[in-house]
Amino acid sequence: MIFNTDTAKKTAELLLQINAIKLNPKNPFTWASGWKSPIYCDNRITLSFPQIRNYIREEFAKHIEKEYGKPDVIAGVATGAIGIGMLVADVMGLPFVYVRPEPKKHGRQNQIEGYLQEGQNVVVVEDLISTGKSSLMAVEALKEAGANVKGMVAIFTYGFDVSVENFTNAGVKLNTLGNYDTLLELAVSKQYITEEEHDTLKEWRKTPDTWGQ
Repeated sequence: MIFNTDTAKKTAELLLQINAIKLNPKNPFTWASGWKSPIYCDNRITLSFPQIRNYIREEFAKHIEKEYGKPDVIAGVATGAIGIGMLVADVMGLPFVYVRPEPKKHGRQNQIEGYLQEGQNVVVVEDLISTGKSSLMAVEALKEAGANVKGMVAIFTYGFDVSVENFTNAGVKLNTLGNYDTLLELAVSKQYITEEEHDTLKEWRKTPDTWGQ
């Protein structure tokens, strides 16, 4: 699922450096879903660091062309991946669109913003994969508009079993710059967390919906 191990290590290191990923097993975060979690990931912070956003942009552009061939359009999933998706489209010299969670309630009632033609090849950019549900809703919207979705790329994935199952069932190829296992290995080696905290974080991923209850 990751493009390669070296990219995953570098991505994890950069995200930890700028606190885009926070690890706090002793004082868990509460996600919007209500899940208790020892990790919180906000990749939008990368946009505030030019060197890091440029690294992500360049890695995405390089790997997209290698894995999928050069698409006709880059699509970002709103709102978290609009910024980085637009940067990727720019460096690749491609048109950009973004996909809302649902159609607007007013005006033209668009769900897809931008110019997209039926039959165009699209690679979707996402910032974070948790269960994959919202990401795959964006893919479905693009398909309904007549796009040929080649696959999805994301900055980071938690690697939940449910997300792997959801992408497999949807027949959507997913590649990411970084992943949870590589992050934990690096976090221990760089002393962001202890071995005991590492074990806690590994246990959380097995049953994230009931952990801490």
